[in-house]
Amino acid sequence: MSALIEVKNLSISFGGVKAAQNVSFEIEQGEILGLIGPNGSGKSTCVNMISGVYRPDAGEIIYDGTVLTNKMSVATRSKMGIGRTFQSPKPFANLTVYDNIFVAALVGHSKKQAIEKTESVLELTELAPLAYTKSSKLSIEKRKWLDLGRVLATNPKLLMMDEVMAGLNPSEMMDSLELIRRVNKQGVTVLFIEHVMRAVLAICHNTIVLDEGKMLCKGRPEEVLQRQDVIEAYIGKGAKNYA
Repeated sequence: MSALIEVKNLSISFGGVKAAQNVSFEIEQGEILGLIGPNGSGKSTCVNMISGVYRPDAGEIIYDGTVLTNKMSVATRSKMGIGRTFQSPKPFANLTVYDNIFVAALVGHSKKQAIEKTESVLELTELAPLAYTKSSKLSIEKRKWLDLGRVLATNPKLLMMDEVMAGLNPSEMMDSLELIRRVNKQGVTVLFIEHVMRAVLAICHNTIVLDEGKMLCKGRPEEVLQRQDVIEAYIGKGAKNYA
């Protein structure tokens, strides 16, 4: 495999707070890479820099062979194949599931292509039975799936998922993990930001850990979560296990 994205020495500060400090990692083509760390460790900050919401103070992001400059907008990066979901999805409440996805599919597609894309996304996400339901009527699980569906309608190569398991019960979490596996099998590379360690262990090929804006380590999730420095970053000094 080759790297789809390379993050090199990425840094950003807000006032006197160093939100990310010399963060470097790669995501391989077709990989599901977990990005974990305690609250305030810089996970969402890194996602925001990759997607173009934040402009890094220093460092470099190379995506699919192209250096992403600070002048490249969120929209430009989306057209290049960089997509993301959110912990709290906010679809167009008065539109149906179908129309929410169709609006996203229109970007870069003809009307005919957008219709075809919408139908394929509805099938992939298993939202077809809810196609003509207003998004305001959906459960939190299905709103998260719709959020994913809208991103998939833009043909992402890289999908960054920010705490998508938040608020889900164990059954919903397992269904959502299976959906992510299906998306990954379609050739979409996934950056999986999560606090639910059961989900990280179940789906991630590799995991990187951030703490106080710095890279702590990288490795297989089952190995990373046994490290004393990772345990202490989450629970505190002297802790003996993550459980």
